[in-house]
Amino acid sequence: MEENYSADSIQVLEGLSAVRKRPSMYIGDVGLKGFHHLFWEILDNSIDEFLAGYCKNIMIRINTDNSVTIIDDGRGIPTDIHSVKKKSALEIVMTVLHSGGKFNNKNYKISGGLHGVGLSCVNALSEFLKVEVFRGKKKFFQEYKLGIPISKVKCIGSSFLNGTKITFRPDKGIFGDLSYNYDIIFSRLNELSYLNNGLKIYFEDARINKIKIFYSKGGIIEFLKYLDNKKNNLIPNPIFINEKKNNIFIQVVFNYNTLFSENIISYINNINTVEGGTHVSGFKKALTRTLKNYAEKFKLLEKSKLEINGEDFREGLTAIISVKLNNPQFEGQTKMKLSNSEVLGVVDTCVSKSLYYFLEENPKFSKSIISKIILSAKARYAAKKAREIVHKKNSFIINKLPGKLSDCSSKNPFLSEIFIVEGDSAGGTAKQGRYRKFQAILPLRGKIINVEKTKEYKIYENEQIRNIINALGIVFKKGNNKKFNIDKLRYHKIIIMTDADIDGSHIRTLVLTFFFRYMFNLIINGYLYIALPPLYLVSNNLDYKYCWTENERNNLIKLFSSFKRNHILNIQRYKGLGEMNSNQLWNTTMNPKIRNIKLVIINSIVESDYLFSTLMGEDVFPRKDFIEKNYKHAKINI
Repeated sequence: MEENYSADSIQVLEGLSAVRKRPSMYIGDVGLKGFHHLFWEILDNSIDEFLAGYCKNIMIRINTDNSVTIIDDGRGIPTDIHSVKKKSALEIVMTVLHSGGKFNNKNYKISGGLHGVGLSCVNALSEFLKVEVFRGKKKFFQEYKLGIPISKVKCIGSSFLNGTKITFRPDKGIFGDLSYNYDIIFSRLNELSYLNNGLKIYFEDARINKIKIFYSKGGIIEFLKYLDNKKNNLIPNPIFINEKKNNIFIQVVFNYNTLFSENIISYINNINTVEGGTHVSGFKKALTRTLKNYAEKFKLLEKSKLEINGEDFREGLTAIISVKLNNPQFEGQTKMKLSNSEVLGVVDTCVSKSLYYFLEENPKFSKSIISKIILSAKARYAAKKAREIVHKKNSFIINKLPGKLSDCSSKNPFLSEIFIVEGDSAGGTAKQGRYRKFQAILPLRGKIINVEKTKEYKIYENEQIRNIINALGIVFKKGNNKKFNIDKLRYHKIIIMTDADIDGSHIRTLVLTFFFRYMFNLIINGYLYIALPPLYLVSNNLDYKYCWTENERNNLIKLFSSFKRNHILNIQRYKGLGEMNSNQLWNTTMNPKIRNIKLVIINSIVESDYLFSTLMGEDVFPRKDFIEKNYKHAKINI
């Protein structure tokens, strides 16, 4: 029957209905990231009060019912009647999209969120939300359910305080049984304390009885020392730039270390700009030009007889760039890349001036930096030759696939997946058990090289690394060691599959380190996964089941032991993938319909960098200290 498509077919979503209908359009997704986004939206409003100069303290509590309470001592959301809408400004902010005090420059000179959808979105996606405002010696209150006010804004008493208190619980109908992750929140609060020195953040997680106070007096200088405390720095005290120019506040801190990676972390109004932007471009431009001019002035590059490029000036560099300005513009809605053209010149000028003075006043440290740059250039040339071995003429040719790769028949990357498997034995089992149409198998022989403490050219000489690069179809961009074209990527699921023992965990960490340092885009684009094979097979004469945790095993033993019939209980511990036959491996770990694989995500680039430096870096003592403090908490995260 033909559908009657008429005016009545047009649906108008009023108020916050659009948010509830399509939540992912406003918060990214309804998974763990979007779930935490609600938390950040409320917190960002309190941070903006600090940036405006009115807030000194923020108190955060995750309650036992998975609701969140955030209190600040800022000005408090206005509660008086809006002259046009004829409603309390508080209700307008909480229930109307694109409303708020951040659209002009009078109330908030600097703000992270400028779209005016934060509070109203959180309200729309919350099972309940309660807001209390302390303002004008009075206390105001309003409560909402699924974004709809239960009553009008009302004064419920007097108060000598100023600020806003919001308690909300995300709607289970949208987010399911998700709960707030302590580690994710801890990392972000730690980061915010460094970026906003002088702000005190009290954090309590009532679910696990943990309390933490975040406060930084030294700001991003302390932040860099925190990041680099596991590294051997070339300069005892980092170079710090703190300038204001054309109403743009610039803070930059950086130092060089003996490692081989470049680590530039950038922020705009506390927002982590993962993809950089004009502020990062300005920093890089100033760094390259100033260092090159200094080296040429004192003829420090003549003996090297090498052409030095921008990458060489940044190897072994750790830098934090924090810029605060009015009306930041971003490419796209993700806020990952700044596009304000005026910021480039301002950052360039400020960094150039301060770095020039440092180099002139510290000739000893200046020469150490230049020596590091020359070594980087030599290593880059060696790495270039090594990469040419990996894929000659910078193109992918089918007959250069590694011999150990058992490829799939599908040529559609979207449908294809590759298992990077520990050992030839497990690789052989996986080859027998796979579905050949879309599953490829690449066995690794032993442990791959630790890229965290290895020069780049030696990395490309490693057979295991070369096999991974060739199998994936990676083509590095000309003139750039660590950026590559993913258009030729042959699989959109890259699955690390190792034994469930200590060696397997170590191999998995080594592979993850390689991907984090050299294949970062694959992680960001959601291509990297970890397979979770079972730990046990528990069986009796009636049934059998696989177990992934100790608790599952113990519960199953109790269940099987409760059967009245006589039975023989058998418990098999899988120490390696090779102990399973092909059918078992398929049914537990490789079958897309029933397997358990985990997507690798990066909740905090800062904490991830810190962790890889600690676990895989040159210094043994920080690693030993980390293991001694955390071994009791080790678990398989499923």
